[in-house]
Amino acid sequence: MSQTPLKTKKPFFLRFKDERILLILFALMLAFPFVMNLITGSGLNDGITKFWQGQLIIFFIMAVFAMSYDLLIGFGGILSFGHAASFGGGAYTFALLMEHWAPNFIGKYRILIGSLDITEGIVLLIVFLAVVLVSILIGLLFSATSIRLKGAYFAMLTLALGTAMFILVKATDFHEWTGADEGLHGVYVPDWINPTQNRLTIYLISLVFLVVCYLVMKRMVNSPTGRVIIANRENEDRMRMIGYNPVLYRTIAFVSASFFAGLAGALYSIWNTSATPTMVSAVTTVNALIMTILGGMGTLVGPILGAAIMQTISQFFYTWFGARWPLVFGVLFILIVMFLPYGIIGTWRMKRNDIKGGWQKLLRLLSKKEDL
Repeated sequence: MSQTPLKTKKPFFLRFKDERILLILFALMLAFPFVMNLITGSGLNDGITKFWQGQLIIFFIMAVFAMSYDLLIGFGGILSFGHAASFGGGAYTFALLMEHWAPNFIGKYRILIGSLDITEGIVLLIVFLAVVLVSILIGLLFSATSIRLKGAYFAMLTLALGTAMFILVKATDFHEWTGADEGLHGVYVPDWINPTQNRLTIYLISLVFLVVCYLVMKRMVNSPTGRVIIANRENEDRMRMIGYNPVLYRTIAFVSASFFAGLAGALYSIWNTSATPTMVSAVTTVNALIMTILGGMGTLVGPILGAAIMQTISQFFYTWFGARWPLVFGVLFILIVMFLPYGIIGTWRMKRNDIKGGWQKLLRLLSKKEDL
């Protein structure tokens, strides 16, 4: 009797074969501050090296936020104009607890392991657990609204929910807690992750955060659950007919996207040592949408590229074009959408065989001419 051969598990290094480009970029980003320090001699936490670390920190965080939005619109087929509620919710949860609770707790209590004081670490752990809880609750809230509404009606409702949260954090009734229009500034952050005093530390944390989030999200979308979410995007009625519950998998997509967006918001709050209403506004959601469209929806890598483009544009276009830079960016965005309708990465994946075939044909023609 024949036996089915057992599947052998791939060695650890082969599992990352498809991620070699990511690993190369990770190595380059890891070496960047040290290389810049050698070139400029300005120090790791000073001068131009510190400045560019700051720009890359923003890129790392916004890339995770854009990828979380890609989970919704790219893989789940869910257009939400309230995704900034999760991003801002994570930022405000972190800022509120670190501003109003953490200093009092640290002042009254000390948690020691031998002679090692781990009070700040425990406080950060509790705060991030609260961020995760709030992010999940926001994801569940938006998911609950999608049970009966679809398409444009649902998109408008998410815009209303996001606007409601935006109005809530700006309300003067909560000025003592949220700072209303001004937001919370000068939020307490432990010295070892303070972006002013230890820029390199928060840089490395943000870089690892981006890589880990990408790997987790990719594992998720390639899992059986992720495949069902994608199938649910294509034909919800058919998925219901074969026994799947679309509401359940839509909820998983919402909660997962909100989870990653909330963590990104908390890290952004650490970077800015603040939380402002802008983080909750619809403009922030639109920025995530633009980053996802630029890079390519349903790719995960695309939103990372889109975040890089947005960060580069925001940095240089204002210097080059002044206050008119949004107009220039708008024209550029229209051209990209016209000529790269699936985004840069998405269009490349669709056309790469044609491009490769075209290059091979061109090389054959050139070789024939040389032979003549």
